[in-house]
Amino acid sequence: MKPPEPGVRGRPGFAELFAALPVAVLVVDPDDRIAHANALAEQLLNLSERVMRGQPLAAILPPPEAAQAHDGHGFAVYDTEIATARGVRMRVDFVEAKVPDHAGWRTVTLHNAAGARRFATAGDRGAGARAAVGAAAMLAHEIKNPLSGIRGAAQLLGAGELTQLITTEVDRIAGLIDRMQDFSDTRPLPIAGENIYPLLAHARGLAQAGFARGVRIEERYDPSLPPAAINRDALTQILINLLKNAREAVREVRTPCLTMTTAYRHGVTRAGVPGQPRVPLPIEICVIDNGPGAPADIVEHLFDPFVSSRPEGQGLGLALVDKLVRDMGGIVQYAREGAPAATVFRLLLPRAVR
Repeated sequence: MKPPEPGVRGRPGFAELFAALPVAVLVVDPDDRIAHANALAEQLLNLSERVMRGQPLAAILPPPEAAQAHDGHGFAVYDTEIATARGVRMRVDFVEAKVPDHAGWRTVTLHNAAGARRFATAGDRGAGARAAVGAAAMLAHEIKNPLSGIRGAAQLLGAGELTQLITTEVDRIAGLIDRMQDFSDTRPLPIAGENIYPLLAHARGLAQAGFARGVRIEERYDPSLPPAAINRDALTQILINLLKNAREAVREVRTPCLTMTTAYRHGVTRAGVPGQPRVPLPIEICVIDNGPGAPADIVEHLFDPFVSSRPEGQGLGLALVDKLVRDMGGIVQYAREGAPAATVFRLLLPRAVR
């Protein structure tokens, strides 16, 4: 790999672009030595690139334990604690990736998990989800019974425009309460090893026959995925909710397109029970749309109950997705990726135990 070169004729070169990246990046050579470090990496590790260059990666930044078992395909560990060689401890998302066409070269990126995060993960949302469970159970109990009485009284008034208005609004509120009750179900989901592709096909078929009729839904699948440890009904509900969300996101797009992808992600893990090893989450399912993405002011709370970017939105669809994914031992993430940028909702799920 060539060293950084300065810009030519006013255009930024590799050095300027590399230094300006909004994430800490280390470039590691085939001998496992640091070749380059950008400005954010210097700031995060409190070392200059000059000091780090030529040093073994492990001497500057001992990789997480998960790195010891990876197979050369790259790996990612989210919200993990690492310690620098100087003993400074920090929580980061640690992602290692190969550099295409340069054998042995790789990049290591560090996202500071203590600050603003690119992805909202399951651990960050646990307290909010528990609060939603309590609120849903309480509201369902206190509101739904009186609604039945109101609807019955309205029907006794006989036919008429105002009567119809009352019964329609009561039914709408009852439907909202039914959805909230989904959060109050804390029973463990039955989990089994399942082939995800029939479920993907079923969800896609439902979407194109109904709410996504006329919208192109592309498929980019890895056909070699092993069975995932999931609940069939829960995953189906998750996929339908994500596809509905994606369809709403592209309503103002001239050429709307939704995409469903799958992949096997080596080394992706989540924190397990305290004192136990991290849990691998290699099964990836993505629902992608070419809409504008979520407003910046709600991205960090996108999976919280009652948060929505649409005036008519109830803010329960993504919160339910998060709950169901966590109930299956996985995580769901939101990101804006690619060029042009697209919205990606990424499910990371455990592989079925043989």
